[in-house]
Amino acid sequence: MTTIIVDAQRTSTPHWPVPQERRTVTVLFADIVGSTALVDRLDPEDVRALQRAYFDTVAGVLHRWQGVVEKYVGDAVMALFGARHSDGFDAYRAVRAGLEIQAALDRRPMVGDSRLRVRVGVATGEVVVDLGSAVSGGHGVASGAVITSAARLQEYAPPGAVALCAATARATAGLITQRQLTPVSVAGRVPPMPVWHAVGPVRPGTDRHDGPLIGRRRELATIRDQLSRAIREQDPRWISLVGPTGSGRSRLLHELTRGLTTVDGMPVRWCVATCQPYPDQVMAPAAELLRGLAGVRHGDGPAVVHDRLVAALASLFPPERVAAAIPALQRFLTTPDGSSAALAGAAICRDVLLRLAAHQPLIVAVDDVDRAAPAMSRFLHALFSTATARGLPLALITLHQPQWADTRPSPARRVTIGPLATVQSGRLLRHLLTRAGQPVTLADRLLHLVGGRPGHAAAYVRSIMDGADRMTLPLPEAVRRAVCAELDHLDGERRAVLMAAATIGGVISGGAVDRALGWASGRSAPALRGLVAAGLLLPRRADGYAFVAPALRQVAAERLPRALRAVFGRRAAEAPPLDTVRPDAALPRDHSAADRAGSGRAAADRAGSGRAAADRAGSGRAAADRAGSDRAGSDRAWSDRAWSDRAGSDRAAVSGSGVRRAEVLPLDVVRAGDGRRDVVLAVPPSDPTDPLRRGLPSSTMATSPTAPNDGANRSLGFRRLRAVASAGDVPPTRASATPNNAGGHWPAAPDRSPATIRAVPAVPGPAGRTAAAGAGAPPDVVRTGPRPPLIRWPTGLAASA
Repeated sequence: MTTIIVDAQRTSTPHWPVPQERRTVTVLFADIVGSTALVDRLDPEDVRALQRAYFDTVAGVLHRWQGVVEKYVGDAVMALFGARHSDGFDAYRAVRAGLEIQAALDRRPMVGDSRLRVRVGVATGEVVVDLGSAVSGGHGVASGAVITSAARLQEYAPPGAVALCAATARATAGLITQRQLTPVSVAGRVPPMPVWHAVGPVRPGTDRHDGPLIGRRRELATIRDQLSRAIREQDPRWISLVGPTGSGRSRLLHELTRGLTTVDGMPVRWCVATCQPYPDQVMAPAAELLRGLAGVRHGDGPAVVHDRLVAALASLFPPERVAAAIPALQRFLTTPDGSSAALAGAAICRDVLLRLAAHQPLIVAVDDVDRAAPAMSRFLHALFSTATARGLPLALITLHQPQWADTRPSPARRVTIGPLATVQSGRLLRHLLTRAGQPVTLADRLLHLVGGRPGHAAAYVRSIMDGADRMTLPLPEAVRRAVCAELDHLDGERRAVLMAAATIGGVISGGAVDRALGWASGRSAPALRGLVAAGLLLPRRADGYAFVAPALRQVAAERLPRALRAVFGRRAAEAPPLDTVRPDAALPRDHSAADRAGSGRAAADRAGSGRAAADRAGSGRAAADRAGSDRAGSDRAWSDRAWSDRAGSDRAAVSGSGVRRAEVLPLDVVRAGDGRRDVVLAVPPSDPTDPLRRGLPSSTMATSPTAPNDGANRSLGFRRLRAVASAGDVPPTRASATPNNAGGHWPAAPDRSPATIRAVPAVPGPAGRTAAAGAGAPPDVVRTGPRPPLIRWPTGLAASA
């Protein structure tokens, strides 16, 4: 009795904040050839048995390649790949499934002498997916023209063949052998549709790395030092090289294998493998290690494989052990699956590597280990633990993405590959454009698009070579697939937060994300911190974030349906009015006061010291006349030198939706226009003799009992003060002290006349620096100026090219 495989359970995620997404999926459409004539000549019971055998075979193959059966239409089956989760190889898995369906039906016996022949069409394109229904047997999961395209394509496939659309052919280039046919005319479509036929899978070759290495010198030196110490001290080390797709992990590994060939005069042996997307070859990376060790190439005959294995093992094992191991290793190289025979061959392969390390320093490297099956992870762990117990000069390097569930042992060292610096990205783009014969002037336009990822830079240049519009510079398909896979590593809530954040312009705040999603205040904070840990967002200021790459922001925004995108954007724009001034994030404490505040000549240039300052601010006697006395004018201006020495790093800043940098004067020169408005002054919390405090009359200000005093304020020496008028400006009030007005310091009915606070241009100077607060300003004016964006480089960036 056969059983049709159907996933009856819906997604286990209880709540999906964004119920629908625009996604790029691959659709497979399979239909029986001549089903009408076949059914007419069979008994109904035979028809039933034939259909069950057919659907069981097709559904089993689709399930193994992670396809979702969306519907059965008569004798046709439609399946989706990438509807709920994408690994970047959706098109590849769909084509492999189509080829395997044809082979499985050819092998499976049917009713009587009947033989089923099917046509398969595979198309890739954008659809709107109902995420809650993305399960096998769920009808109406996806909507889009690509579904019709897949159905049309199978009509043009010969019996037993798999037809591909142009997008599918591009996505599987280098992975699937293809043959292009003459474009076919499809009703209602102009021009004719190009068609490819899939011939079979091919093993992808290694990437070429013939250009100069740009950047990564620091990471390269760190890894080389760790490898050298492992070999020199005979203390095995596991180094985990972590970075997103396109960050240049494989390029760095290539540089290591080429540059680190000896340690203290001893030659080093490298064994390198890559985990390909072959779910039926779970131990294929271990087989690749053995092939590289013995010099066996794909396509070598059995006799050649035998001779090469004997030559590789002769110096490591006694003759009788070699004779017993060769047959098992040959079977392992032929079929490195998860069978017991293959696992026995993998155990022999591990023993070979350990014996080799005892004779010669050995470095084992496995790229894209996040694709590895659990059996391959166990193989690597056993290799490392045994080498550690024996004290062998062996090192292990694994390369993977940040989102991978890390299964490294505890002593492993983690090296993170961050984005390239701007100058390095520019050098790389100019090199790639020159080698491609393209104008180097395009580098300026591409610089902000690549986001410091070498892989993105190469993809953009390749798309230009393939005819992409130089004016619009659309996102390359390879970059889109990789970014979609990054997004799909996230759970529903973090993905929704990322997509909502993509609709917000500028620096992203947690409050804006909460408003966009309609959440309670603070609910998105854990998800935003998780996105930072996953390497998708960068922290900016106290409550701000930015995307690590422009492509990530674009894809995340385009995932949202148009209506939902508009709703998120409108909600995020409905920010409450700015009524507080909060301290900015702390500036680095390891910089000198001259660097932070611009002391000396730089401070004079920025703050307008000397005669220029006197002209602008009316220093000396003019300032004293306006303020009332020489001493008061001096104190209220907060001398330039005192500000440079003490307050250069304690600048106040306006935070929120209207971000500005504030420069605050003593309160007795500010006429209170609104008693509810808070101002944060850069006032040291102690030392009443400090010149920064002497000019602040305590009789005209008091600290609010309910004013927040968070850790940031305490660490920077900020105090939140209530701005009130001087004693002579406000008439006495009849209000008595209340619990919230202890001591009667706060006027019950503050003067509602307009405050003499006016905005004036900031003192000219480099972006990110401000002049001394109040320096050169009249005593009744608070100087405010536009706040330039705060640039904070992420940790781990390479500083040298």
